[in-house]
Amino acid sequence: MSHQSDLIASDIHAYLKQHENKQLLRFITCGSVDDGKSTLIGRLLYDSKLVYEDELAKVQTDSARQGSTGGNFDPSLFMDGLKEEREQGITIDVAYRYFSTAKRKFIIADTPGHEQYTRNMATGASTADLAILMIDARHGVLTQTKRHSFIVSLLGIRHVVVAINKMDLVDFSQERFDEICDEYRSFATRLDLPDLHFIPISALNGDNVVDRSEQMQWYSGSTLMNFLETVYIGSDRNLQDFRFPVQWVNRPNLDFRGFCGTIASGIIRPGEEIMVMPSGRKSKVKSIVTYDGDLDEAFAPESVTLTLEDEIDASRGDMIVRPGNTPKSSDSVQAMLVWMGEEAMVPGKTYLFKHTSQTVPGSIDTLNYKVDVNTLHRSPAPELELNEIGRVGISLSSAIHFDAYRRNRSTGAFIVIDRITNATVAAGMLLDQAGGEASRSIWDDEAAAGDEATGDVSAVTVDERQARFGQKPATVLLTGLTGSGKTAVGQALERRLFDAGRAVSMIDGEQVRRGLSSDLGYSANDRSENLRRSAYLAQALNDAGVICVASFVAPNEEVRQKVARVIGEDQFVVVHVATPIEVCRERDSKGQYAQADSGELLNFPGVTATYESPEAPAVTVDTSTMTIDQCVDAIIDQLKAKQVIK
Repeated sequence: MSHQSDLIASDIHAYLKQHENKQLLRFITCGSVDDGKSTLIGRLLYDSKLVYEDELAKVQTDSARQGSTGGNFDPSLFMDGLKEEREQGITIDVAYRYFSTAKRKFIIADTPGHEQYTRNMATGASTADLAILMIDARHGVLTQTKRHSFIVSLLGIRHVVVAINKMDLVDFSQERFDEICDEYRSFATRLDLPDLHFIPISALNGDNVVDRSEQMQWYSGSTLMNFLETVYIGSDRNLQDFRFPVQWVNRPNLDFRGFCGTIASGIIRPGEEIMVMPSGRKSKVKSIVTYDGDLDEAFAPESVTLTLEDEIDASRGDMIVRPGNTPKSSDSVQAMLVWMGEEAMVPGKTYLFKHTSQTVPGSIDTLNYKVDVNTLHRSPAPELELNEIGRVGISLSSAIHFDAYRRNRSTGAFIVIDRITNATVAAGMLLDQAGGEASRSIWDDEAAAGDEATGDVSAVTVDERQARFGQKPATVLLTGLTGSGKTAVGQALERRLFDAGRAVSMIDGEQVRRGLSSDLGYSANDRSENLRRSAYLAQALNDAGVICVASFVAPNEEVRQKVARVIGEDQFVVVHVATPIEVCRERDSKGQYAQADSGELLNFPGVTATYESPEAPAVTVDTSTMTIDQCVDAIIDQLKAKQVIK
């Protein structure tokens, strides 16, 4: 085998030491279905003489029965081990393979090419240092090629080899190779792929895989195996920011107390000052303990036990750092999410979030946008389906200590776990911006100097509009619990006014959330911000002389008062739809009250959040004791009393 050495015969201990100190490279193969990923890995192993004779004999037998090469030797069968994979000729699950050469040790992850197994590809890519992106020379850059490229960029894989495969089927054409290179570079300019290389290969025949191809004399670059052995990855790990999540406190006796864990990033030495987060207590490292003895220094990703000079409190989930170099700490974060669950992601549902050694409950408050991986365009969406990727805002029950994923892959990554099934439903990458910044309430922000309005924006006066429409503009806010019937009352009121010849328009809370407020969630601040935006929308309708009917939960009295100041006290009418919560529960066709009772929905007014009834509503109606028409009659009477209509 290619990693054999003369030391095996002369000094086995020296050989084992040499093998132990080889650098490990983790890499994945990805790309569209049938681009030749499994075939390439099989060829790498076969040409490097890294396959045992019994395994080779089995593959040769299976090639005649199940192979895709017309009975000839099929290298892909080294990787496609599942029965379904061999029957269909595709990769379904992530297959890992370990091998070594004289220069390096390798762990390969062969990932699926089918779109439905994109989540499996993301799993394999999460720990990779390098990605081999396969492209079929006949077909060029496909949709799945772009999807996998985006995930590779998203997961921070710095080194990418674009292996343009099946060159034998295009007559080893340099023109075709250059054409695909140009096409891929044009797409990749929008991605973060700092180290990009192109190699023309034929995985089935072995051209430029391990040995240089005689058929492509025009190519003067490295073979794939030579590139894998020589690519420099030493600077990829973060050795600046010391991060040590505590996994376990080891206390075997009264004389020893150590903090066990895996160093996520950075270097630590005895005598250096440290700080425990979140307590902020400081001490110095007394020793770095391992099974093989104490160390003079330790670095990522070693697993060690730290003992400290002082008896300070720390437990699982805490993080040991340097005092002058601390991570961010927040219970509200922004992240990119790859959704892996069969059931769609719904904002507001409670999940478990596992970050380093800490698992905390929380909810996905906001789905800011979904990414179209084919065009890289962002679009609003109400939920994330299986294999979709989007940016989200997350609220947690307690703060986590993290770095941006781009800076630190260990402390910037997390997984999302379903509380009922305990299944992993998503993988996330934390972003620089804290989640609270994007969704903060800005009611009380003062206008910047010079930003004040300098005059009327319309040449049509209020009196002219009143004369034209025969009405005064007003906003009718219908507020009440979910299921109270406020939307039904609002629609009936709009119809009654319209049929009477009035200029009227209705806005609904859910309608606004699908458009104007698609970036907001359901936290108290987000609800406040949603109502603030809606208030200015209602004000614009009033300025046009239109009566605005607005149906919102609007659970906070202080926020409703702020809406009144935006609209104007004299033209703001609050209607409390005071239907009892028991009736609202019976009408709940979406099961939201049950989800709130079980803790799945946070910040749900009336159950997991407070609903404050209006202090002095203009009208109070109850749809459990009044008909819709009776409710509308009461509101119409109030509008006449305020001389909005005659």
